[in-house]
Amino acid sequence: MSVFGSRGGFLLRRLAAAAALLLGVTLVSFTLTVHFGPDPTWEQLGRNPTPEQIEQVRRTLGHDRGFVLRYADFLFRLARLDLGHALVSGEPVVDLLARAVPVSLLLLAPGFLIGIALALALAMLAAWRPRGLVDRFCDVASAAGMSLSIVIIVIALQAVFGVWLDWFPARGWRVDGFASYLRHVTVPSLALIVAGLGYNLRFFRSVFRNVLHDPPVRTARAFGFGDGRIAIRYVLRAAAPPILTRILVAVPLIVISGSLIIEKHFGIPGIGMVTWNAVISGDQPVMMAVVSLSSILFVLALSATDLLTGLLDPKVRGA
Repeated sequence: MSVFGSRGGFLLRRLAAAAALLLGVTLVSFTLTVHFGPDPTWEQLGRNPTPEQIEQVRRTLGHDRGFVLRYADFLFRLARLDLGHALVSGEPVVDLLARAVPVSLLLLAPGFLIGIALALALAMLAAWRPRGLVDRFCDVASAAGMSLSIVIIVIALQAVFGVWLDWFPARGWRVDGFASYLRHVTVPSLALIVAGLGYNLRFFRSVFRNVLHDPPVRTARAFGFGDGRIAIRYVLRAAAPPILTRILVAVPLIVISGSLIIEKHFGIPGIGMVTWNAVISGDQPVMMAVVSLSSILFVLALSATDLLTGLLDPKVRGA
């Protein structure tokens, strides 16, 4: 077998593709942010600036250099996590993100993990017994979940649990222990679970249904193997690649877009709120850091998906 047909060759090809993709996404994000984002030059000038003043500020910011030099400097600083300083607060962007990212992870992890586990369990039961009670419930839940906007879901849950029942805080993030953490994270977690359940149920059930018609599963049933053995040894193993792809690719989307909506409505100081404030104030260093790091996270998720799929499926590894 040749080197590129082996597992090591597969890993090298995927790593090379990931490096090329990283360069591509950072180039696109840098170009969009620099050429179509707000220009910080004018925010540091008074009214009716002279051409000399404009040129001096651009020289100070490094905007008088060519595009290639600016992009190379951006990559060098990004590799060292030197993301500059926020224009609004003057705080280092790394410190700003280091304070906001843990809050977002604590906020989003419970809802994301519980939602995935719940969708997998319901989808497996629905696929195993078509037209049963669980299958009919999945039909209704999928249609409802895919029809409702996450904004509507968040507002409804805030109104029910935070205002009418007054069981949980409607806004804010004042966490000083496990009990207060549970009170503040419950409603956002419910919002994530409800918002993602419809899409996840539809996808996972479709994957399990296809796997249950594979020849190994039908053969195992013909030989009288138990349902538990078939589910673990055949169904879950065959369904693992698309399920892992779905989960890993959803991670950066949940962290960026999900946190932006949820943190804005709940007033939680995570990465979503930082992104929102940067967009509103035109804070270019913060926007560039968020866009670049989220792009890198997405590429890493795609690369991890390719690697895991190749390791689980020899046919993909040899392609």
